[in-house]
Amino acid sequence: MNGRERIACTLRGEWPDARPVMLHNFMLAAAEAGMRMAEYRRSAANVARAHIRAAETYDLDGVLIDIDTCTLAGALGAAVDFPDDAPARVRAPALASLEEIRDLGPPEIERDGRVQLWLEACRDVKAHFGAEKFVRGNCDQAPFSLASMMRGLAPWLMDLMDPAREPLARMLLDYCTEACASFVSLMAATGADMASNGDSPAGPAVIAPDMYRAFALPYEARIAARAHELGLPHMLHICGDTTRILGDMRATGTDALELDFKTDIRAIHAACSRSVVLSGTVDPTGVLAQGTPADVESAVRAILDVYEDSPRLIVNAGCAIPPTTPSENIRALVRAARGR
Repeated sequence: MNGRERIACTLRGEWPDARPVMLHNFMLAAAEAGMRMAEYRRSAANVARAHIRAAETYDLDGVLIDIDTCTLAGALGAAVDFPDDAPARVRAPALASLEEIRDLGPPEIERDGRVQLWLEACRDVKAHFGAEKFVRGNCDQAPFSLASMMRGLAPWLMDLMDPAREPLARMLLDYCTEACASFVSLMAATGADMASNGDSPAGPAVIAPDMYRAFALPYEARIAARAHELGLPHMLHICGDTTRILGDMRATGTDALELDFKTDIRAIHAACSRSVVLSGTVDPTGVLAQGTPADVESAVRAILDVYEDSPRLIVNAGCAIPPTTPSENIRALVRAARGR
């Protein structure tokens, strides 16, 4: 099997010939290609070059195209800062009050140059690898997270605590869902093998599980359904300890969950191993960036031991891998995943 076949097999719930590896490695890929983040995000060619190099260097099965967590927010009017050697970040929200949602026009994200950069990079990587490697086209944030950037996290959470403001809050979530669905549609046209979104502000570290079920899950489900309408599997990422919402995340209809090391691996297995693929859960900082190769191999084997009865596993870090991660640790992860 080649890498694309391995991951496709895993998504079907069938056993591949070896455990596949697809890494959340955009910062590391840029650093190893000799690029600061400003250079990485300057052109689609640079993004593609960094990921092609990483996939070929480590013989990865899949490629995750990711650039930052605020492209959609910027396209919808949030003020964004672009540090020289860090991912872009939101400086100021787009909405000073929730009432301003009534004045927004359609979310025409396809006109945004940074959205187009993600799409072009995906097309370039897919053209390079063809059917050899699996390409996961990340589509930035899911609706709840995007709404928190549009409004500002603290004001957004205060809005949600006021029942009188719920209709406006749902208007914003509907607006963000439309933008997210548009990104998924655009990504599908690149030839990507999977679409994915992140929704970390919707996790238990920020909101209670009942709020997740009310204000995040229904909108995540609409995005997963949109991917399926377009013939793509979908992956949902929420970092932090998601143990309390694993069943809810599964209920979104997504095909795979990218989960953090803080979520109990046995709880993940119990909730997901029969129906949803796990992508994770090696600690990106404490183990991959700061540990030894032996530490990395031990962490991977611990995951493999729990998942010995399920093919639904892609070996990965639980979140973005730091750019300082030693190359020998990535090699150790791949070696342990493949049982070498």
